[in-house]
Amino acid sequence: MIFVTVGTTDFDDLVRTMDQIAPTLGEPVVAQIGRGGYRPAHVEYFDFAPSLDPYYQQARLVVAHGGLGTAIEVLQRRLPLIGVSNPDRYDRHQEDLLRALSERGHMIWCRRLEDLPQALAEAAEKTFVPYEMPDCHIAGVIRRYLGLQVTNMNKL
Repeated sequence: MIFVTVGTTDFDDLVRTMDQIAPTLGEPVVAQIGRGGYRPAHVEYFDFAPSLDPYYQQARLVVAHGGLGTAIEVLQRRLPLIGVSNPDRYDRHQEDLLRALSERGHMIWCRRLEDLPQALAEAAEKTFVPYEMPDCHIAGVIRRYLGLQVTNMNKL
């Protein structure tokens, strides 16, 4: 099964494109369409769910918008991912994320929806580089900062 997710906003163009492609894929496609207005004819769909885990567990491949949360969620599950940046996002920040993850071999960045059929074919053949979460040191930085603030306040 191919699972499509657009996150908490809308991305009708992605849903519409997958709906058009779905009859040619030879496998079910399920889409989480968020706040979108387009209702697919060839794809099983839902707006939101309490958790996407059941869909990820069934998915062979995920096609998703370029949101950071979704991308990391999919990559941590070691699922093949095609990321599509939503051009309606105001600062086009998704492109930076998708470019970086794609350059490292973790996923396929589909830059244009017209290229989605080729990206789907490429995903079937590609060996993805497993994503490893980088070490996070923010908690230590915050503790040190707060410790300095307390030390400085004690000097007053």
